[in-house]
Amino acid sequence: MLPGAATASAGPAEAGVTTATATAPATAASADATATAAAPRVGGPLVIAHRGASAYAPENTLAAVDRAGDLGVDWVENDVQRTRDGALVVIHDDTLRRTTDVETVFPDRAPWKVKDFTAAEIARLDAGSWFGARWAGERVPTLKQFLHTVDANRQKLLLEIKGPEQYPGIEKDILRVLRQEGWLDRAHVEEKLVIQSFSAESVRAVHRRHPGITTGFLGTPAAAELPTYAAFTDQINPSHTSLTAGYVAAVHRLKGPHGKPLAVSTWTVNDAAGAVRVRDLGVDGIITDSPDVVRDAVG
Repeated sequence: MLPGAATASAGPAEAGVTTATATAPATAASADATATAAAPRVGGPLVIAHRGASAYAPENTLAAVDRAGDLGVDWVENDVQRTRDGALVVIHDDTLRRTTDVETVFPDRAPWKVKDFTAAEIARLDAGSWFGARWAGERVPTLKQFLHTVDANRQKLLLEIKGPEQYPGIEKDILRVLRQEGWLDRAHVEEKLVIQSFSAESVRAVHRRHPGITTGFLGTPAAAELPTYAAFTDQINPSHTSLTAGYVAAVHRLKGPHGKPLAVSTWTVNDAAGAVRVRDLGVDGIITDSPDVVRDAVG
């Protein structure tokens, strides 16, 4: 039910969807609190390396992508934001503080927001030492660099548009880079690419600009609202803490504009017991910092 797996799914809509990130876990339970576990998808859920293999290398770096490749993991997830001069870079937080040495290099630039720095300034930062001395010198990659590495490793990409409300028009920018780097050809669009966001408006914008791309909404919309989301997204991707078998089944009952059932990829599951639990709820994908642990548990 995901690109490159059994199926994919989704499509566009207009009214009735907010940009809220998720509803409370109780919303998922209300879908069917008494349901039994759904049958797992054939072959077990896909395993998706969260920000690369981020338990073993600094998140969202090329090293983390390569580490996922070394582990034999096909799918990697990343986060994309935009610099002051319009470049797209791969980083999770909207500030550079936690995962770089920006406070040392640019001590007078608080609060060190990604959007306040140029691509050249960000390229100077060490994005690895915070994780461990052996990673010193890792950089914040551009989206272009990240795409090249994923392609070189013959991997597939779950791309998250991070904080799109801070970056008006970023969807168009992302699609432009994807096109320039050959990621909007048929092979990539059908088998190797999913674009997701916590913002329904951003997901809708991607679908409107390129309806063929598989999209995902990050969150747990109320079960009654799922048909509206099914008009513009192929996946509903909730936190594992909000999942019930009934909610997964409610998502699976709907078809998106591609005529296939909606899929569920849940985040962020890092232990074997948790992986088995969500597998038995019927999820299609598991997003994890420790893809080898999850793969061994559900494979």
